Amino acid sequence: MATFLYRLGRLAFRRRHFVALIWVALLTLAGVGAASAPVAGSSSFSVPGTEAQKAFDLLEQRFPGMSADGATARVVFKAPGGEKVTAKDNKAVVEKTVRELRDGSEVVSVADPFVAHSVSKDGTIAYAQVKYRVSGMELKDASKDALKQAAQGARDGGLTVEVGGDALSAVPETGATEVIGIAVAAVVLVITFGSLVAAGLPLLTALIGVGIGVSTITALASALDLGSTTSTLAMMIGLAVGIDYALFIVSRYRAELAEGREREEAAGRAVGTAGSAVVFAGLTVVIALVGLAVVDIPMLTKMGVAAAGTVAIAVLIALTMIPALLGYAGRTVKPAGEKSRLLGGGRAAAGRKRPNMGTRWASLVVRRPLPVLLLGVVALGAAALPASKLELGLPDDGSQPTSTTQRRAYDLLSDGFGPGFNGPLMVVVDAKASDRPKAAVTKVTDDIKGMKDVVTVTPATYNKSGDTAMITVIPGSKPSSTTTEDLVHGIRDAGVGVEADTDAKLLVTGTTAMNIDVSQKLNDALLPYLALVVGLAFLLLIVVFRSILVPLKAALGFLLSVTAALGAVVAVFQWGWLSGLMGVEETGPIMSMMPIFMVGVVFGLAMDYEVFLVTRMREAYVHGESPGQAIVTGFRHGARVVTAAAVIMIAVFSGFIGSSEAMIKMIGFGLAIAVFFDAFVVRMALVPAVLALLGRRAWWLPKWLERALPNVDVEGEGLRTEAGAGPRDPDTDQDRELVRA
Repeated sequence: MATFLYRLGRLAFRRRHFVALIWVALLTLAGVGAASAPVAGSSSFSVPGTEAQKAFDLLEQRFPGMSADGATARVVFKAPGGEKVTAKDNKAVVEKTVRELRDGSEVVSVADPFVAHSVSKDGTIAYAQVKYRVSGMELKDASKDALKQAAQGARDGGLTVEVGGDALSAVPETGATEVIGIAVAAVVLVITFGSLVAAGLPLLTALIGVGIGVSTITALASALDLGSTTSTLAMMIGLAVGIDYALFIVSRYRAELAEGREREEAAGRAVGTAGSAVVFAGLTVVIALVGLAVVDIPMLTKMGVAAAGTVAIAVLIALTMIPALLGYAGRTVKPAGEKSRLLGGGRAAAGRKRPNMGTRWASLVVRRPLPVLLLGVVALGAAALPASKLELGLPDDGSQPTSTTQRRAYDLLSDGFGPGFNGPLMVVVDAKASDRPKAAVTKVTDDIKGMKDVVTVTPATYNKSGDTAMITVIPGSKPSSTTTEDLVHGIRDAGVGVEADTDAKLLVTGTTAMNIDVSQKLNDALLPYLALVVGLAFLLLIVVFRSILVPLKAALGFLLSVTAALGAVVAVFQWGWLSGLMGVEETGPIMSMMPIFMVGVVFGLAMDYEVFLVTRMREAYVHGESPGQAIVTGFRHGARVVTAAAVIMIAVFSGFIGSSEAMIKMIGFGLAIAVFFDAFVVRMALVPAVLALLGRRAWWLPKWLERALPNVDVEGEGLRTEAGAGPRDPDTDQDRELVRA
């Protein structure tokens, strides 16, 4: 591996014009495709195998043209203070609005509140239900504009009007904080490299990689049903790993220059050593993201595969375009320890410099490993405690900011009709196999009316054949409550008795029931997914490190960091700690896909630092240093870079906390805090402490397994014969003295 990448790096350095031309052409091609592609909205949502999805599919068959998954809108009217919507003037405004709503070409039906009896008991609030023949993703802008104009016309008539439902779903905005995150990354790179040119290379290549990835997703969005969230996730992860991978290689290149090597040779060695770590780190991220397919939720699978593709592009760009750009940069990229003239340098520092912070910290940990280990574990354990109170759910209009019309409509409906009105349950009775279909439906209706927490049960609506019926059930509790979840399970349990007595099948669906089914499906998939991803990555790391205990320690450290990160997410988004600082306007259950998503993404990102930091230690150990000296050497070369990479990744992820979409905001915060815990507590403290306690046992591998494993040579041992041993590292003796001290 190292030898192949070494040759690739030198080739890219020499043929830099050709390499740069290829990547610019790919970026142009992807950009043209994105510009000519239709705009994508929110991805269509289906969950194969769940009862709610089966009910939707049945409705499509038995009620043709009804568009069970079509977009809906609830136009909510509130009379001025002291008046009622049933008053003559107010009623006229509502009826005029209903007529305007019916004019749309994509509208299936509009329920007049005075005919459908959708007026609150006190007469102050009413709503009109609008049903569309296409999903919210497919709804034309003209239909959305007509909905907004009708609502505005009613406002002009003196009523308070808000619109809920998925018909007005919008593409999430990330805000200015995303740009701030990139600016922070640029500052960190300048400080790390002491050179504007060297700092600019990782940013440039990361932006090119993300540009190709996101443009490709945009170009294929309509054909593959990829929603706007997919490209946002790809941008988030692509920026973070793209900057980090390039940072690793540029840093190693500068270290090779500092050891006296020529620039082409330094580029080859940088790609051969740090590039090997980048390849395997990228593979762990790709495995984690593609592994989301195990959950069998198409939207999640597409998000994972799209983000994995962006990560693969970031790896390829780091291995080829970085050495090409280093060839263009020439002497403007200084050896490690030198600064550019613009930043007050231009020459190497005279004399021996004192050990850097990474060296001093590693030496301290090697001397006192047990206290460091205990302190780190206790700190992460304390952060993880809130995770024991984790409540899962999917966001609805109740989790939207109060500034949105969807949230205000949600609150008006709760005030006028009760909290359960925002989460109606649709009960589908399939009585095709029953001798008495209507009797079966009547039994279902009577059984549901007698259940706890049921406010209203509407009369059944039959299809043309009379063998299938729909019943709407209004719970007494809000959609995300455990009481409503218990009601759904109660209705489904009652369906067993109905089928035994009448041969009719009962299915519960609707948005609320779908959310419950999705949460259950994600919970059931978490352990198999964790076993698959961690298992595959564990095998991969055995090949990389040629050790059993090092990959095991990496996996256990990841579990600590991801659990602590979930605890922080619960504290902020469920309990409301620091909610004002994070812009969280409404606390509630954690998004159902958050745990499994964090497990996948954080595991892949955590292995980035593990691979880069520990391969440096492995390299030093293979080249003859003692286990303690190897730890210090790894930190002397890698701590500064890993710290910079972690700060950059945290800054990039934190930039998405400013998103208007609750899902993106939660993901951004969760990934940022997870990287903080993993990089600065697990990799910087627990990893050297455990390795120091294990000593030579850390690198133990059974001989039969060593013979069976392929030799990927991540530590670059083969480069000694490829290009000579090279100059001796002058800092090794100093590291030995610090370890002995």
